[in-house]
Amino acid sequence: MNKYFILIFCAICFSCNNNNQNQRSSNIDEKKKDKVSENELEEKNESSKVILFYGNSLTAGLGVDPDQSFPSVTENILDSLGYDYEIVNAGVSGETTASGLSRLDWVIENTEFDVFVLELGANDGLRGIPVDETYRNLTEIIKKVRKADPDVKILLTGMMVPPNMGPDYSSAFLAVFPKVAEEQNVEFMPFLLQDVAGIDSLNQDDGIHPNVKGHKITARNLSKVLTEQVL
Repeated sequence: MNKYFILIFCAICFSCNNNNQNQRSSNIDEKKKDKVSENELEEKNESSKVILFYGNSLTAGLGVDPDQSFPSVTENILDSLGYDYEIVNAGVSGETTASGLSRLDWVIENTEFDVFVLELGANDGLRGIPVDETYRNLTEIIKKVRKADPDVKILLTGMMVPPNMGPDYSSAFLAVFPKVAEEQNVEFMPFLLQDVAGIDSLNQDDGIHPNVKGHKITARNLSKVLTEQVL
């Protein structure tokens, strides 16, 4: 486990679909059929709620296909359970709580969402950013989201720092997440990568980012938190 936590913060990378338009039919009946399908799609989109995942390379799904990342797999799990939610993945590799805060206004202005999953802080630990700054940034992110929509549901996911940062920093950093969750009255998942961290068969060759199997387990655990605490 220690090896994993030493490595988990050691990568800052970059990662980020357009659907083709339906082919028009010259047949009148086919046109009517297409029109019905379009109406049904519009109704589904209007009825579906949105979960916005806001995080770093873990959320972005670095190293796996977009549909294999844990946010996408979470959408599939929720759908199988009868929940009608669309997932928006706003993860950016290398994101810190500060950079996440700086781009939040644009995301809020351009995205409508009902649930906000906040997964940031790992890269703060990599850089040894003072825990007070991480605390303030996470708090401000939550306040901005709630100001934009007082009814939004928020889930904060916790993270750990590498042990080589020293026991004082490690314990102080770990305490930031539950403190923010309690003070801001948001739901909390203590550790995003529970049952995945440090297991070679569930991580990519870098030992840092989950592989396809790891993302599935993360999605399973996260879906349980969402259905039991948030949705």
